[in-house]
Amino acid sequence: MSERTVAVTGSASGIGAALTNLLQKQGDRVIGVDLRDADVIADLSTHDGRLAAAAAVTSAAGGVLDGVVTCAGTSVPGELMVRVNYFGTTDFVTALQPALAASAAPRVAVVGSISATQQADSDVVAACLAGDESLALEAAAVVISDRRAQQLYPSSKSALAQWARRTAIEPGWADAGIPLNVVAPGVVLTPMTEELIADPVMKEVMDAAVPMPLNGYLQAEDVAQVLAFLVSPENSHITGQVVFVDGGAEVTLR
Repeated sequence: MSERTVAVTGSASGIGAALTNLLQKQGDRVIGVDLRDADVIADLSTHDGRLAAAAAVTSAAGGVLDGVVTCAGTSVPGELMVRVNYFGTTDFVTALQPALAASAAPRVAVVGSISATQQADSDVVAACLAGDESLALEAAAVVISDRRAQQLYPSSKSALAQWARRTAIEPGWADAGIPLNVVAPGVVLTPMTEELIADPVMKEVMDAAVPMPLNGYLQAEDVAQVLAFLVSPENSHITGQVVFVDGGAEVTLR
Protein backbone atom coordinates (compact mmCIF):
# COMPACT_ATOMS: atom_id res chain seq x y z
CA MET A 1 0.00 0.00 0.00
CA SER A 2 1.22 3.53 -0.74
CA GLU A 3 2.18 6.06 1.90
CA ARG A 4 -0.44 6.43 4.60
CA THR A 5 -1.34 9.70 6.31
CA VAL A 6 -1.86 9.46 10.06
CA ALA A 7 -2.77 12.22 12.52
CA VAL A 8 -1.17 11.90 15.96
CA THR A 9 -2.13 14.12 18.89
CA GLY A 10 0.42 14.74 21.60
CA SER A 11 3.08 14.25 18.93
CA ALA A 12 5.70 16.49 20.55
CA SER A 13 6.54 14.23 23.49
CA GLY A 14 6.16 10.84 25.15
CA ILE A 15 4.19 8.12 23.40
CA GLY A 16 3.09 10.51 20.66
CA ALA A 17 6.67 11.41 19.76
CA ALA A 18 7.73 7.76 19.83
CA LEU A 19 4.83 6.80 17.55
CA THR A 20 5.53 9.69 15.17
CA ASN A 21 9.12 8.54 14.83
CA LEU A 22 8.09 4.92 14.28
CA LEU A 23 5.45 5.73 11.64
CA GLN A 24 7.80 8.03 9.76
CA LYS A 25 10.53 5.38 9.74
CA GLN A 26 8.12 2.92 8.14
CA GLY A 27 7.24 5.42 5.42
CA ASP A 28 4.03 6.97 6.67
CA ARG A 29 3.25 10.66 6.67
CA VAL A 30 2.39 11.99 10.14
CA ILE A 31 0.39 15.13 10.83
CA GLY A 32 1.37 15.98 14.38
CA VAL A 33 -1.03 17.85 16.65
CA ASP A 34 0.15 19.46 19.87
CA LEU A 35 0.32 22.69 21.83
CA ARG A 36 3.77 23.36 20.33
CA ASP A 37 6.38 21.82 18.04
CA ALA A 38 3.79 20.21 15.76
CA ASP A 39 2.33 20.50 12.26
CA VAL A 40 -0.99 21.60 13.73
CA ILE A 41 -0.79 23.78 16.84
CA ALA A 42 -3.99 23.25 18.77
CA ASP A 43 -5.57 23.45 22.20
CA LEU A 44 -7.66 20.32 22.65
CA SER A 45 -9.02 21.54 25.97
CA THR A 46 -11.69 23.61 24.20
CA HIS A 47 -14.47 22.59 21.84
CA ASP A 48 -13.49 25.21 19.28
CA GLY A 49 -9.85 24.17 19.53
CA ARG A 50 -10.73 20.54 18.80
CA LEU A 51 -12.83 21.41 15.76
CA ALA A 52 -10.15 23.79 14.47
CA ALA A 53 -7.54 21.06 14.89
CA ALA A 54 -9.69 18.54 13.03
CA ALA A 55 -10.31 21.03 10.22
CA ALA A 56 -6.58 21.75 9.92
CA VAL A 57 -5.76 18.04 9.84
CA THR A 58 -8.44 17.38 7.21
CA SER A 59 -7.07 20.18 5.07
CA ALA A 60 -3.48 19.01 5.43
CA ALA A 61 -4.54 15.48 4.51
CA GLY A 62 -6.41 16.63 1.42
CA GLY A 63 -9.68 15.34 2.83
CA VAL A 64 -8.52 11.73 3.10
CA LEU A 65 -7.07 10.48 6.38
CA ASP A 66 -5.82 6.93 6.85
CA GLY A 67 -5.36 6.94 10.61
CA VAL A 68 -5.81 8.82 13.86
CA VAL A 69 -4.01 8.15 17.13
CA THR A 70 -4.80 10.28 20.17
CA CYS A 71 -1.89 10.41 22.61
CA ALA A 72 -2.59 13.87 24.01
CA GLY A 73 -3.59 13.93 27.66
CA THR A 74 -2.77 15.21 31.10
CA SER A 75 -2.10 13.50 34.42
CA VAL A 76 -2.29 16.71 36.47
CA PRO A 77 -5.39 16.43 38.72
CA GLY A 78 -8.06 18.88 37.68
CA GLU A 79 -10.79 19.61 35.14
CA LEU A 80 -8.29 19.45 32.25
CA MET A 81 -8.42 15.68 32.68
CA VAL A 82 -12.03 15.81 31.54
CA ARG A 83 -11.48 18.49 28.90
CA VAL A 84 -8.39 16.94 27.29
CA ASN A 85 -8.35 13.23 28.14
CA TYR A 86 -11.98 12.62 27.24
CA PHE A 87 -13.51 15.40 25.13
CA GLY A 88 -10.15 16.29 23.57
CA THR A 89 -10.18 12.80 22.10
CA THR A 90 -13.85 12.12 21.38
CA ASP A 91 -14.67 15.48 19.77
CA PHE A 92 -11.48 15.40 17.69
CA VAL A 93 -11.95 11.83 16.45
CA THR A 94 -15.64 12.33 15.71
CA ALA A 95 -14.89 15.45 13.66
CA LEU A 96 -12.43 13.45 11.57
CA GLN A 97 -14.87 10.63 10.72
CA PRO A 98 -15.65 11.96 7.22
CA ALA A 99 -11.96 12.16 6.29
CA LEU A 100 -11.41 8.66 7.69
CA ALA A 101 -14.39 7.26 5.81
CA ALA A 102 -12.83 8.57 2.57
CA SER A 103 -9.78 6.32 3.08
CA ALA A 104 -9.47 2.82 1.66
CA ALA A 105 -8.19 1.50 5.00
CA PRO A 106 -8.98 3.93 7.84
CA ARG A 107 -7.93 3.12 11.41
CA VAL A 108 -8.27 4.80 14.84
CA ALA A 109 -6.52 4.07 18.13
CA VAL A 110 -6.92 6.11 21.32
CA VAL A 111 -4.66 5.98 24.35
CA GLY A 112 -6.44 4.92 27.52
CA SER A 113 -4.83 3.75 30.75
CA ILE A 114 -4.56 0.91 33.24
CA SER A 115 -6.06 3.47 35.64
CA ALA A 116 -9.45 2.78 34.05
CA THR A 117 -9.51 -0.30 36.31
CA GLN A 118 -9.36 1.95 39.39
CA GLN A 119 -12.18 3.73 41.20
CA ALA A 120 -13.92 6.33 39.04
CA ASP A 121 -16.63 8.87 39.75
CA SER A 122 -19.87 7.64 38.24
CA ASP A 123 -21.32 11.13 37.71
CA VAL A 124 -18.26 12.29 35.75
CA VAL A 125 -18.30 9.12 33.64
CA ALA A 126 -22.03 9.36 32.94
CA ALA A 127 -21.82 13.03 31.91
CA CYS A 128 -18.89 12.29 29.60
CA LEU A 129 -20.73 9.43 27.93
CA ALA A 130 -23.78 11.66 27.52
CA GLY A 131 -21.57 14.11 25.63
CA ASP A 132 -22.39 16.89 28.08
CA GLU A 133 -19.09 18.67 28.77
CA SER A 134 -20.62 21.33 30.99
CA LEU A 135 -22.26 18.71 33.21
CA ALA A 136 -19.05 16.67 33.27
CA LEU A 137 -17.10 19.72 34.46
CA GLU A 138 -19.72 20.40 37.14
CA ALA A 139 -19.34 16.81 38.34
CA ALA A 140 -15.57 17.18 38.23
CA ALA A 141 -15.80 20.31 40.39
CA VAL A 142 -17.67 18.30 43.02
CA VAL A 143 -14.99 15.62 42.93
CA ILE A 144 -12.29 18.26 43.38
CA SER A 145 -14.16 19.97 46.25
CA ASP A 146 -14.50 16.59 47.95
CA ARG A 147 -10.71 16.20 47.72
CA ARG A 148 -11.06 13.25 45.34
CA ALA A 149 -9.30 14.88 42.41
CA GLN A 150 -7.20 11.75 41.91
CA GLN A 151 -10.39 10.02 40.69
CA LEU A 152 -10.65 12.29 37.66
CA TYR A 153 -7.90 10.50 35.74
CA PRO A 154 -9.47 7.01 36.01
CA SER A 155 -12.86 8.60 35.38
CA SER A 156 -11.70 10.20 32.13
CA LYS A 157 -9.98 7.03 30.95
CA SER A 158 -12.84 4.73 31.94
CA ALA A 159 -15.30 6.94 30.08
CA LEU A 160 -12.98 6.99 27.06
CA ALA A 161 -12.78 3.20 26.94
CA GLN A 162 -16.56 2.90 27.18
CA TRP A 163 -17.03 5.54 24.48
CA ALA A 164 -14.69 3.70 22.12
CA ARG A 165 -16.37 0.33 22.65
CA ARG A 166 -19.80 1.87 22.08
CA THR A 167 -18.78 3.98 19.11
CA ALA A 168 -16.83 1.22 17.34
CA ILE A 169 -20.04 -0.47 16.18
CA GLU A 170 -22.21 2.61 15.69
CA PRO A 171 -23.21 3.68 12.16
CA GLY A 172 -20.34 5.40 10.37
CA TRP A 173 -17.60 3.38 12.02
CA ALA A 174 -17.50 -0.41 11.63
CA ASP A 175 -19.85 -0.25 8.67
CA ALA A 176 -17.52 2.32 7.10
CA GLY A 177 -14.54 0.02 7.60
CA ILE A 178 -13.05 2.04 10.50
CA PRO A 179 -11.64 -0.07 13.36
CA LEU A 180 -11.60 1.91 16.62
CA ASN A 181 -9.58 0.58 19.55
CA VAL A 182 -8.05 1.60 22.86
CA VAL A 183 -4.50 0.94 24.05
CA ALA A 184 -4.26 1.06 27.85
CA PRO A 185 -0.64 1.29 29.05
CA GLY A 186 0.70 0.48 32.48
CA VAL A 187 3.52 2.60 33.94
CA VAL A 188 5.44 4.27 31.11
CA LEU A 189 8.91 5.62 31.87
CA THR A 190 8.85 9.39 31.52
CA PRO A 191 10.64 12.19 33.41
CA MET A 192 7.62 12.39 35.73
CA THR A 193 7.47 8.68 36.56
CA GLU A 194 11.22 8.41 36.84
CA GLU A 195 11.07 10.86 39.74
CA LEU A 196 8.43 8.71 41.45
CA ILE A 197 10.44 5.55 40.86
CA ALA A 198 13.50 7.18 42.42
CA ASP A 199 11.53 7.61 45.67
CA PRO A 200 11.39 4.17 47.38
CA VAL A 201 8.13 4.99 49.18
CA MET A 202 6.35 6.23 46.04
CA LYS A 203 7.74 3.35 43.99
CA GLU A 204 6.20 0.90 46.43
CA VAL A 205 2.84 2.65 46.21
CA MET A 206 2.98 2.72 42.40
CA ASP A 207 4.01 -0.92 42.13
CA ALA A 208 1.10 -1.94 44.36
CA ALA A 209 -1.35 0.08 42.26
CA VAL A 210 0.08 -1.12 38.92
CA PRO A 211 1.91 -4.45 39.37
CA MET A 212 3.78 -5.36 36.17
CA PRO A 213 5.25 -8.89 36.47
CA LEU A 214 6.12 -9.17 32.74
CA ASN A 215 9.25 -7.16 31.89
CA GLY A 216 8.47 -4.30 34.28
CA TYR A 217 7.92 -0.69 33.27
CA LEU A 218 7.26 0.35 29.69
CA GLN A 219 9.21 2.56 27.34
CA ALA A 220 7.15 4.88 25.14
CA GLU A 221 8.30 2.83 22.14
CA ASP A 222 6.66 -0.30 23.59
CA VAL A 223 3.26 1.38 23.46
CA ALA A 224 3.97 2.93 20.06
CA GLN A 225 4.53 -0.50 18.52
CA VAL A 226 1.01 -1.63 19.48
CA LEU A 227 -0.58 1.61 18.34
CA ALA A 228 1.24 1.35 15.01
CA PHE A 229 -0.19 -2.12 14.40
CA LEU A 230 -3.74 -1.10 15.30
CA VAL A 231 -3.68 1.73 12.73
CA SER A 232 -2.00 -0.37 10.05
CA PRO A 233 -3.84 -1.97 7.11
CA GLU A 234 -3.03 -5.37 8.65
CA ASN A 235 -5.58 -4.73 11.39
CA SER A 236 -8.68 -5.69 9.46
CA HIS A 237 -11.00 -7.07 12.16
CA ILE A 238 -9.95 -5.87 15.62
CA THR A 239 -12.34 -3.17 16.84
CA GLY A 240 -13.94 -2.03 20.08
CA GLN A 241 -11.14 -3.58 22.12
CA VAL A 242 -9.19 -2.28 25.10
CA VAL A 243 -5.68 -3.66 24.67
CA PHE A 244 -3.78 -3.53 27.96
CA VAL A 245 -0.07 -3.01 27.33
CA ASP A 246 0.79 -3.33 30.99
CA GLY A 247 3.09 -6.24 31.74
CA GLY A 248 0.20 -8.19 33.29
CA ALA A 249 -1.11 -5.43 35.60
CA GLU A 250 -4.77 -5.67 34.56
CA VAL A 251 -4.75 -9.45 34.93
CA THR A 252 -3.13 -9.18 38.36
CA LEU A 253 -5.51 -6.49 39.61
CA ARG A 254 -8.66 -8.20 38.40
